[in-house]
Order: sequence, then structure tokens, then C-alpha cells
Amino acid sequence: MSSYERYPSQAAWGAAGAGLASFNDALRRHMLRIYNMMMLGLAVTGLVAAVVASTPAIYVPIFTTPLKWVVMLAPLGFVMVLSWRFEQMSAGGVEALFWAFSAVMGLSMASIFLVFTGTSIARVFFITAAMFAGTSLYGYVTKADLSKMGSFLVMGLIGMVIASLVNIFIGSTMIQFMVSAVGVLVFTGLTAYDTQRIRDSFSENHAHETSRKLAVMGALTLYLNFINLFQSLLHLMGQREE
Repeated sequence: MSSYERYPSQAAWGAAGAGLASFNDALRRHMLRIYNMMMLGLAVTGLVAAVVASTPAIYVPIFTTPLKWVVMLAPLGFVMVLSWRFEQMSAGGVEALFWAFSAVMGLSMASIFLVFTGTSIARVFFITAAMFAGTSLYGYVTKADLSKMGSFLVMGLIGMVIASLVNIFIGSTMIQFMVSAVGVLVFTGLTAYDTQRIRDSFSENHAHETSRKLAVMGALTLYLNFINLFQSLLHLMGQREE
């Protein structure tokens, strides 16, 4: 057997390299679409929260009545619809629900402007952004398999939810502190884990419609990690209004 038969030709190596370059370029565009959508969703949330918090005619009827529970639980309803109806919905419908969810989340988060000072909110936001960017970048570039820690993070998340529900009736500041501290660890880990999962699930063979829908769900996943990390840090580091 000649050396030409035993080893790939230069043309074959070139074709493989071009294919890899094409895949990496498509993956970068996919991830950029996800990050852009996530950031725009955060901008919508922040804008709605700020407007509502500065408008007594809106926030007084909401946060001084049982209506506040509807507003607080509404984002969960959107997430459930997106998760359960994802396959049946069009890409445009999924995107519309994401923007509606971002606005409703802003409505539910308006109360933080009434509890914490604007300076501390801004400070914690930038700290959250730095932590999120670092951990998401790590999840994107690392070759380590982060799937092994996924089950532990989910267990931690379930524990946080249960403790938070219990604390609604107890009102313990110690439990709130512990939930927030665990939340920082859990959502930091989930940011890296979910980023790697989104990266690894990408395929150039996805149809355009499917690719758009997956980008929205990726943006939603990272958005939720950011929001929950921000809220955990705010409860730990935020300065309350006098």
C-alpha cells in the first residue's frame, strides 16, 4: 500500500478543516443570537420594572393586594407553557412568548426598586454580569464534562425552592440568607453547565425554524440563571431603603 493510500490526502485534510471552520462559525452565530436575545430580554425586564416602580398608580394596586401573588407566579406559567408547548409552537410564537415573559418578569421584579436602593441594585447588577460572563465563557470553552455536576445542581435547586416556600410562612431571615448563599453557588454552576449543554446540542443540520426555537430556549435558560443569580446576590449584598 502506498503512502498516498495509507494517509489522508492534503485535499481531504483541507476539506475536513473547512468543514470544522464552517461548523465553528455557525456555532458562534448561534451562541451570539442566544446572548443577544438574553440581553434584550433583560433590558425589557429592567425597563418594565423601573417604569412600574416609579408609577404608584400601577404598583400600589398590585403590591398592596393579593394581586401580587398573581404577578409573582405569572412568569412560572410562561416558563411552563414554553416548556410543554415548545414542539407544537412556531418559532415566531416561541419568540413572542419570550418577550411577553420578559415583560411580565419585569412587572414581578418592580418591587426590588421599592425595597433596595438604586445604587445597590446597579452595583449588584454589574457584579452579576461579571460573574455570569466569566462562568458562561468557562462553560463554552472548557473541554471538561460538566454534565456530572448537573444532578447535584438540580438537587440544590429543588432544595432552594422547598426552603423558599417554607420561608414564605416562617419569614426567617436566616433561612433567606442560606437560600441566597446556596443560590449563588447553584446558579453560578448552572450557568456554566447550561452554556456547555447549549453548545453541545447545536447542530448545523437543524432546520432554520428549529434553530430559531432552540435559540429562544437557550436564551430563556441563561436569562433565568442570570435573574436568579442577581436576586440571590441582591439579598446578600443589597442595601435596603431606609
